[in-house]
Amino acid sequence: TLRMIAGLEDITGGEVLIGGDVVNDVPPKDRDIAMVFQNYALYPHMSVYENMSFGLRLKKIPKDEIARRVQNAAQILDISELLERKPKQLSGGQRQRVAMGRAIVRDPKVFLFDEPLSNLDAKLRVQMRTEIKEVHQKVRTTTVYVTHDQVEAMTLADRVVVMNGGNIEQVGTPNDLYHTPTTKFVAGFIGSPAMNFVDAQPVREADAIYIDAGDFKLRAPESFNARIEPYAGRKVVFGVRPEDMTAHDRAAGEGGGNTLTARADVVETLGSEIFVHLNCGNQTLVARMEAPEVMPSVGQTLEVELKMSKTHVFDKETSQTIL
Repeated sequence: TLRMIAGLEDITGGEVLIGGDVVNDVPPKDRDIAMVFQNYALYPHMSVYENMSFGLRLKKIPKDEIARRVQNAAQILDISELLERKPKQLSGGQRQRVAMGRAIVRDPKVFLFDEPLSNLDAKLRVQMRTEIKEVHQKVRTTTVYVTHDQVEAMTLADRVVVMNGGNIEQVGTPNDLYHTPTTKFVAGFIGSPAMNFVDAQPVREADAIYIDAGDFKLRAPESFNARIEPYAGRKVVFGVRPEDMTAHDRAAGEGGGNTLTARADVVETLGSEIFVHLNCGNQTLVARMEAPEVMPSVGQTLEVELKMSKTHVFDKETSQTIL
């Protein structure tokens, strides 16, 4: 997709518009875009200043204007003291800033980012993510950012396009994707840990509809009934996010409402929260909880309460969201 926007790949149909102008037949050099690559693509024999100014020098822009743009970009990216260094003298995060600076000085209509943080370690990725957000708030240029990291997508984007096998699954704000996914793929992609999926079927009993997963049966909220009733007796996929499950000690008699009984197989402690891997018959589920005063122990039987109004149901055959 980035290559098509840049003009490096021919499109088979439709139009590419930049700033309202159709650029289908405009060569890449005239599209006024700047790309930040995954591997930085810096010239090793040039200084940071020379790397950042290279594109401007090719365009024969006056030296004082080049200096002004480079200094301005260096200030935004906090690399002013690195301008005389060579790339081999820089850390991964500093090299990425230089690559971004080279794009910023161009003052393009569009920035294209190709997984720019994938070569950095976890701590630096978090720091650079914040810095990219800050830079975008200052520069305010349209940016197309490709990533496989859903945290990057959720934290950086105004609008997210989720693609699967070259097809667009959903377009929306990060909140749209999290709260109202249109397919099982989107629901599983957004959120960490990922949404729990269980094969089930809706069944009507008396005046209520239940989600029957074999190892447990949960009553659907009345607001679900109209949309889920046509699927009664058919196979569906039931989805619940780990954060919408609360585990209680069964012996203490806590809990209530829609609950299932499960055994704690693994307990992961992250300080402020814990992930409990639950075994419920043939089903394995993950619950995400704020760290309680008394931690669940491995092998302990727990009563797990679900926020049914936050759960999802997907068509087993099409993977489309039913509710």
